[in-house]
Amino acid sequence: MSELETPTENKVQLDDYVGAYIAIRNQRDALKRKYELDDSSLKDELKKLEAVMLMECNNINADSIKTGSGTIIKTLRENFVCSDWDGLKSFIMENNLIELLQQRLHNGNLKEYLVSHGNDGLPPGINSIREYNIVVKKPTNKT
Repeated sequence: MSELETPTENKVQLDDYVGAYIAIRNQRDALKRKYELDDSSLKDELKKLEAVMLMECNNINADSIKTGSGTIIKTLRENFVCSDWDGLKSFIMENNLIELLQQRLHNGNLKEYLVSHGNDGLPPGINSIREYNIVVKKPTNKT
């Protein structure tokens, strides 16, 4: 049955469902905004405390400091960023170092590939998972 063929009683019931859905979604959004604001404030406080503790570790040249409330442990975290993807790709291919990359597909690029190579099917090892979802939009004011 299309939207035009939906009986009036179903339209009223669906209108109630949509109204409830939007109300719940708005409540969740408000809760999330409040949480993120509160959490941001707490994260800022933690960063200030971490800076003081790191400075103290550096001042006394310690990797850890035991206190009555707990132990401070100074760690080193190292992240790598790429400023030349073409150069890195060449280096990886020339040295057979594919393990430097994470195993993750770029869904947008794969969809483009499938559009241009649709008759070839999916590349080896690739499966497609599709599911229908519902999107609810607020009504628009028509002027």
